[in-house]
Amino acid sequence: MAALSKKLRSVEGGRLMFWCPGCDGAHMIRIEGQSPGCWGYNGNPDAPTFTPSVLVTYNGPDAGIDGAPPAICHSFVTDGRIQFLSDCTHALAGQTVDLPNWEDA
Repeated sequence: MAALSKKLRSVEGGRLMFWCPGCDGAHMIRIEGQSPGCWGYNGNPDAPTFTPSVLVTYNGPDAGIDGAPPAICHSFVTDGRIQFLSDCTHALAGQTVDLPNWEDA
């Protein structure tokens, strides 16, 4: 993993990572390779835009307990800001915030 900027990390295999403040963890997307399965990227590591939306499902702390579903993080990353959609299961659902710097995460 290599730093492209304070906001992005490069991972082998044509992938990028950004820190998600809603999940308090990194999300990884593929920007190089064969479509489908690749996101568009504006090439700006300081104010990235990825298209289409980023949808991440994972086993959150309550997943599987009493039938609880997996956690969901669904967002648009545009010009260095992350807009969390209303289907997110974390506290930032419906909010838009700046992508945090890795060292602040």
